[in-house]
Formats: sequence, C-alpha cells, structure tokens
Amino acid sequence: MRNRPNSSSSAKSNPSSSGETSDKKGGPQISDGVVGTAAKRSTFVVLALFVLVINGSWAVYRYQFESLPVPLSAVQVGKRGFSELEAIKHVEALTRFGPHPVGSDALDRALQYVLAASESIKKSAHWEVDVDIDFFYTKYGANSLVSGLFGGKTLVYSDLNHIVMRILPKYATEAGENAILVSSHIDTVFAGEGAGDCSSCVAVMLELARATSQWAHGFKHAVIFLFNTGEEEGLNGAHSFITQHPWSDTIQMAIDLEAMGIGGKSGIFQAGPHPWAIENFAAVAKYPSAQIVAQDLFSSGAIKSATDFQVYKEVAGLSGLDFAFADNTAVYHTKNDKLKLLQPGSLQHLGENMLAFLLRAAASSDLPLGKTEEPKGNPSGETAIYFDILGTYMMVFRQRSANMFYNSTIMQSLLIWVTSLLMGGSSAVISLALSCLSIILMWIFAIGFAALVAFCLPLVFLSPVPYVSSPWLVVGLFGAPAFLGAFIGQHLGYLILCRYLSATYSKRYQNLSSSVQDDIAKLNSERWLFKGGLIQWLLLLILGNYYKIGSTYLALVWMVSPAFAYGLLEATLSAARLPKPLKTLTVVIGLSLPFLLSSGMIIRLTATMVGTAVRFERNPGSNPQWIMNVVLAILVAAIVCLTLVYLLAYVHISGAKVPIIITTFVLFGLSICAVLGFLQPFTEDTARAVNVVHVVDTTGKYGGKQEPDSYISLFSTTPGNLVKEAEQIGKKMLCGKDKQPDFVTFSVKYSCWIDEDALVGWDVSDIPAIHVERDKKDENRITEVSLDTKVSTRWTLGINMEEIEDFQLKDESKELISLGGKSSVDGWHIIQFSGGKKAPTKFNLTLFWTNENHSQMTSKEDSRKDDPLLKLRTDVDRLTPQTQDVLVKLPPWCSLFGKSTSPFTFAFLSSLPIAF
Repeated sequence: MRNRPNSSSSAKSNPSSSGETSDKKGGPQISDGVVGTAAKRSTFVVLALFVLVINGSWAVYRYQFESLPVPLSAVQVGKRGFSELEAIKHVEALTRFGPHPVGSDALDRALQYVLAASESIKKSAHWEVDVDIDFFYTKYGANSLVSGLFGGKTLVYSDLNHIVMRILPKYATEAGENAILVSSHIDTVFAGEGAGDCSSCVAVMLELARATSQWAHGFKHAVIFLFNTGEEEGLNGAHSFITQHPWSDTIQMAIDLEAMGIGGKSGIFQAGPHPWAIENFAAVAKYPSAQIVAQDLFSSGAIKSATDFQVYKEVAGLSGLDFAFADNTAVYHTKNDKLKLLQPGSLQHLGENMLAFLLRAAASSDLPLGKTEEPKGNPSGETAIYFDILGTYMMVFRQRSANMFYNSTIMQSLLIWVTSLLMGGSSAVISLALSCLSIILMWIFAIGFAALVAFCLPLVFLSPVPYVSSPWLVVGLFGAPAFLGAFIGQHLGYLILCRYLSATYSKRYQNLSSSVQDDIAKLNSERWLFKGGLIQWLLLLILGNYYKIGSTYLALVWMVSPAFAYGLLEATLSAARLPKPLKTLTVVIGLSLPFLLSSGMIIRLTATMVGTAVRFERNPGSNPQWIMNVVLAILVAAIVCLTLVYLLAYVHISGAKVPIIITTFVLFGLSICAVLGFLQPFTEDTARAVNVVHVVDTTGKYGGKQEPDSYISLFSTTPGNLVKEAEQIGKKMLCGKDKQPDFVTFSVKYSCWIDEDALVGWDVSDIPAIHVERDKKDENRITEVSLDTKVSTRWTLGINMEEIEDFQLKDESKELISLGGKSSVDGWHIIQFSGGKKAPTKFNLTLFWTNENHSQMTSKEDSRKDDPLLKLRTDVDRLTPQTQDVLVKLPPWCSLFGKSTSPFTFAFLSSLPIAF
C-alpha cells in the first residue's frame, strides 16, 4: 500500500537513491513516498521464516541426537575394535537375570557372569599384556557425602561384592602406578531389569576391556575397570573401592558410565574439574556428544539424581568424565528399562568414543596426576567450557579464555550502547526503556498464558500430566500459549513505543503527513524491539559471566550473531537515513548460528524434563497437582522468550499477525483434542511410577502394647490421583489422605490402601525391635539403644537432631558411624543401611542429647512426648499374598518405581518416642 502525502504538507523533493532530500535549510529530509511503500511486510515471508525455524530446529535435533552409528560385528572390527553386536550379548545375558538389587540371588548370578566374561578377556589378551582380576569383597563401610541428595545422611553398607579388572603392559610395571579408572555398576533397582541402567554400561565396559587388552602393550598407564554393586543404594560400590581397595591409590582419572534413560547417544554431562580429560576427548572422539548446559543443570540440583562420579570427585579428589544415556527418561528405574527399547547404535556410539579416548589417555605422557595436580583454591580459571556441534565437532575452551571473550564483548557492547544513547539524546533513552518494557511484557504474558494452561490441565484431564507418553504435546499445550503470550506482550510494547515515536516524529518531521510519520515510527519501533532482544541477552551474558556459569557461551552467541548481522546489513553512519524494515537476510544470518548451536539441545532438555514428570513427586501427594505443569510451562515460556525475541520483532509490521494467532489457537486446540480423544497419558512402554507396599506400622506403639496397623499401600511419584488405578485393582481399595505413612526418607500424603486380610504374609517375630538398654539422665544425657532389624538387611533410621547432638552406631563387632561431623535436613539425620545376605541385623546406637538442664528436658518431654526420637523403616524383599494380588491387577500403564529411598514391597515402620 502506497501512502500519498497531503499536497499542502508535502515538500517538493527530488529523491535520491538513498531516499533522502534536503529542505530549504539544507537539513536532511525523508521521502514519505518511499517510507510508505516499505512499511508493510509480506505475510508469506514471515510464515516462511517460522516454518524454516521449526523444521530447521527439528532437523538439527535429529542430526545431533538421533543419528547413531551402524552397529558393527566382531568380524568387522577385528580384535582391536569395538563391536556393539558383541556388547549386546552381555546386555541380553544380564537382563535375563531380571531385577538384581543388592542382596538378591539374581545379583550373585550377574556377578558370576561378569566374572566369567572378565576371565575370558584375560585368556584372550595380547601376550605382552597383563590382565589382573580381583573379586573384591567389602565387609563394612560408611559413606557421608555432603552435597546433592546426600545432605543430612550417612550411607552404611555391608557385604558387597565387586569385580575389578586391571589391564597394563607386562613389561612396564611402572604403568600400574598411574591408572585410569572406568567404572559402572552391575546392580539394578528392584523394579526393573536394568537394560539401560546400567547393563548397557557394563556391556560397553566388557567390550572396551576386550579391545583394550589388545592395545595395552603400548600403554604408559594402566586401565582399571570397576564393575561395582551398591550404586543404586547410594553410590556405595564406588565409595568402598575408593576407600578400601589397594589399587585406588593409583587412580589418576575417573570415567563413569551411567544411564538416566535407555539408549540414544551417551553424552558427557559432567567433566573436570581439571580440563585435561574433556580436551583430549574432544581431540579424538569420533561422535562427540557433550553439553555443559547439562552439567550446569545437574550441579544446580534441578535434576534430582547422583552418580558414582560424585564419589570420585568429592571423596577421591579426581577429575574425569561422566557419561549418561538419556533417551526416554520416563523409563528410568521402572519395568520399561528393558532391552527392546535399546536403540541399535547406542552402544557403538559410546564404545567407539570411549575406546579412542582410552587409547589416547593411556598412552599419553602428560596425564595429570590426579589429586596432586588439582589446582588449589578456586579452580574456576582452569575449568573447561564444552559443547558439541551437531554431534560431529566439539568445542572446548577454558574458563579463563571465556572470561576474556565475555568481558571484551560486554565492554564493547556497553561502549556502543552508551555512545548511541548519548548521540540519540533523551529520545533514544526513552525508546530503549520502552523496548525493554516490551521484553518485560513479553515474559509476563508468555509465562502467564502458559502457567494458566498448566494450572487448568488437572481440571480438564484425568491425569494432570497428559503429555508424558507423547512429549511433543508440550509444543501445543504450553508452547502455543507461551508463544501467543509472548507475541501479545511484545506487541503491546510495540504499540506503546510506536505511540511515543509518532508523537516525537510529529514535531521532528512536520513537513510530512501524519500517516508517513506513523510509518516511520513503526519502522523504528521494529528496530528498537530487535535491539531489545540484544539487551536481554547482554544482561544474561553479564550475569553468567559474573557467576561463572558454563553455559554463558549461549548468551554470547545469541547476542553477538544477531548484533553482527544487524550491524552489517542495517546500521548506517548517515545522520539522516531512510527508515526501512529489517531485511529478511538480517534475521536469517543473525539467527542461523544460535539455532544451530542450541535448538537440538533445547529439544533434548525439554524432552528430558517431560520424562522426569513420572518421578516428580518425592513426597507423594504433598504438592498441588498442577505444580509439575507450571514448572514445565515456565521452562517452555522461557525458551520461547529467549529464542524468538528477534523473530517476533519481525512480525509486527507484517500481515502475518492474524494467521499466526489463528495457527497458534489451532495448534493448541488440536493438542487438547488429541489428549481428550486418542492419546493416553501413559502406556505400557511409558508407565506411571507407582509403589505397592505392604506396610506393617507399629509407629507410636513403643513396647508393643497395641496391635500393629497392617495394610497394602498404593502411592505414586507421578502427579495425579489414583482413582482410575484403584478402580481397576478393585478389592474395596480406598483413596485419600486418611493414611499418611512416614517412610523416614519421605512421607506419603495421598495414597490408596486395603487393610482387608493384610495380616497374611508376616509374623510378629519379623517386626524390628527398638530397645532402650540404658538411659543416663543428667546434665549430659546419654541413651544406649539396641536395634534388631530381624529379617531386613536394608533399613532406614531417622534421628531427631533437635533432641540429639551426636550419636555413634556399632554392630556387634565394629564401629560403623563414629562421633562428630553430623549434619541434618529439616531437623533429621538419616542413616541408610544396605547389604548382602551376610550383612548384620543387630546394632547398638549411642545417643548424646543436646546439653539442656533436667527441668527443660522434662518440660519438653511432657509437651512433645508423642513425637519420635527415632524413626525406623525396615525393608523386606518378600511378596505377601495380598501384595501379589494387587500387583497382578495393577494396570499395564503402571510400573513399580525403585530408588535408594523407595521401600521394597514389604516394609515395617517403627519408632521410639521422645518420652520413652
């Protein structure tokens, strides 16, 4: 549409190629006819850009995370290569044993299988290579990690077995003095066969050991493969090796293999603190997959998990690498961690990368000497920033170099902005402020719209998380409202900015018609919104640089690339220029690199967060049903605001506004219809995490004077009620908040239960005993308590640290926990004990009370006499008839969920009151 200036107000002009004319005073003047022509953008161009972004992002994700190498056979790789087809045989064998947690017969069989495979490797090794195998037995140990999930806990273990294999050159025995550790765990949780977590890791290690045994005659360092048990009970296997095995003193670097899903690309999600390992991995990896964003999220606690790497780093002071399979995280620790979901090429990907790295590291003459060469004090200047590009190339640079890049960019950006604002005067300052207002409104509306939908989902659907089995639904359910909110918020800011600039230009360009003045305001508003996106990312760059966040490189890319494109194609030094719409090429060039580096990672991150919805409720029923949705909605809204801020600025002067809004509503509507119509929130392969526990509760019945409360409890770590599941199980199962068992490590606020016939399957003699042997009541009160866990070798004890200052735990022959160094969370210190069949069941606990006078203690006992001093849960690996009946009728979309704090299917609850 061409705007014609009013004949009475238009100036006589002879437009030049730049669109500028001169008035009678010799000042610059803008040709209104050309401005009017350019103030409208093609709808098809805008829509094409969005299609390009969507398809391009998906293509990046597919290439970066889903393109796996072809599995190779033993014939194809020979003696010295890695073969997935050989490794998969180990996965098949280990999964045939079924779930094999600590203390089970199945774990004994799995250990014997790995031992036999190790002996076979020893027999076939190169004649100049020594392979030493140690079946390592741990009688006792106590693990007191202080960070992550382990604050306020002591993890005690007993009767654990591990297999340790050391490979080194036969005629260079000094190589054994400096070794590289490769570690993973054989044990699984009780709920799954563990094809991913971590039979796949064990299989990769066995095949790596076979291949390494053909190369090691040229090594300068030994390679130790640790197949440990007890990881699922609190990283106990790694701790026992590091603190008790004689070879642990030779370890200079640790590599941990893990899984928080099943299959796909095994990526590095923790590295360091010394950068040597990640730098050398980047130099040789054939299919690099590593993102420091994952490390930032993991270390922040956003992902509630832990790996053996924490032991190697925190207890042993080692540097190294931590790998994990992360596809399909919803199957983690459930029945669906099974072989059929393991994608072909997954083991080949990890195996080839690891073999190349081990060959380089073991033959290197500059391997860092572990603890002795760790930088003292704050090592931030030596840590590495790393990320892969399309799974093909890997970038690694140190924090010191990153600081130089960031500081230089920040200073230059601030200099340019200050100079620009000084030259532009008050009008530029106000325009910048209003562009920042548009950013703020964009965030408010995006989060508000997405959070509103998240809040309403539980009111509409039976399950508050209907997207778990179809993660792409979050694009429609949360992405569509977030995008609509972001667009509306930014458009409001755009209108406010337009109005201000129109008022300003009405005074500055009095010789032009009002319609042309409005066009000029629109064009400059678009530019200010684009520059507002630069301000957003500059602020994130400053914050990331200040706090030394590894993923700050993303802020650098998202600011510098668009700024470069804008400066190259849009900026001019002319004092008077013709306002033009942003060039399409500016957007394409400016956003190509940022989307290339981050879109695949963003999709992977979102899919991972969707998968964690299955195990979101750490205390079932304690949170509102909408809370997980709101967390995910805020994440999606943040992604929309961060990545589409530039592209949204390109929409406002186009005719694409209405089509975009309609398309957004259609996408949202189709997602709602899909959930209401044919898509189920859970399937047999993507199951809801539940626990079925036969509870025998003697809490509050110290002395055994009352009958225990025995019932079958059904609860879920996945948000939502259990009405549908209870209906399918039947048997008069009740649901609600009437029964709230305290399992010591967590509490159940909402559950379903059956107490009919629940006295079957256990005997009074199975109930654990807590007995006060001696209680010395004076200024320094000391109480001696005996614990008998009876048939249980896996138990959890909570000690009330508001009453107890310190404690000591012994069994009949050894001190397990000594005095001093106790921490607590919410006033409790938790002891988690796990062990094999020979683990002790009788213990002596000495409690040292807080130093208060006798009258204060007596008053406290009177007011809080029913509160527990000790809380005990004992787990028994036994299926009672009533529990078996519930499990048989459990819907196929449900799966038992296992973790170190989850009870087995049979648990006793006991306690000792303060006023015992």
